[in-house]
Amino acid sequence: MTTDNGFIEQQIIEAVRQALTERINENLRDMRFAVSPIEYSDYCGDSAVIPSITLSSCERTDKERIVRLDAYSLTVTFSLPETPESEKYCFAYSGAVSRAIYDNSTLGGIADRVVVTGKKYLSPKKQNCGEGWSLVISLRVTVEGMGNAG
Repeated sequence: MTTDNGFIEQQIIEAVRQALTERINENLRDMRFAVSPIEYSDYCGDSAVIPSITLSSCERTDKERIVRLDAYSLTVTFSLPETPESEKYCFAYSGAVSRAIYDNSTLGGIADRVVVTGKKYLSPKKQNCGEGWSLVISLRVTVEGMGNAG
């Protein structure tokens, strides 16, 4: 569905990306230990994390169809190299994302509501094999009035 500023899906992804780089980096700076910031520019290096954002579906229940409410599922995936602190960093990113979504549950007015629906912490299958840690955060974004009447 398009709006004046382009597709709503693009706006949602950009709003999540902005929340990650601004609000979450602010939350990470307030922690007692150093955590790599989130970066989406043409950054090349090991001192920042670049999470992937995937819009996986737009699903609606019958009730949501009647009231013209679109519900999008997003996943934000953090991939971290294996270090002694990787598990702690996964928890730090998870807490920072949850806090940022709680503080800005409308993504600056793009959505009606955003909620964290799940968190998955994935450790390496074998220690010291080159595979890192991953954090997968699932979000549900609802947008009112964007769908078709039928």
